[in-house]
Amino acid sequence: MYAVIRTYLGAGAKQLFEVLEERKTDVEALLKTVPGLVSYTLLNTGDGGTSVTVCTDKAGSDASLKVARDWIQKNTSNIHANPPIVTEGPVIVQIK
Repeated sequence: MYAVIRTYLGAGAKQLFEVLEERKTDVEALLKTVPGLVSYTLLNTGDGGTSVTVCTDKAGSDASLKVARDWIQKNTSNIHANPPIVTEGPVIVQIK
């Protein structure tokens, strides 16, 4: 398995996560299309937020990055949020 974490901070992050929360049904439906998706978590930190995507392989995680980037550009282009800090790597342990 492979995971990617996107953390949004700074200018526009709070507004971005307000939109994501309002449109969470759309976000959920979109992320379910990512090949090899194991889990997806989106959390609001109050001043921005973080998403955690786990896929069966790096290709799926890469696809999730593209899907997220495209959705944000299409649906929140007026917000001008800073690009996310991206952390990624192979999953060592996952407890369900």
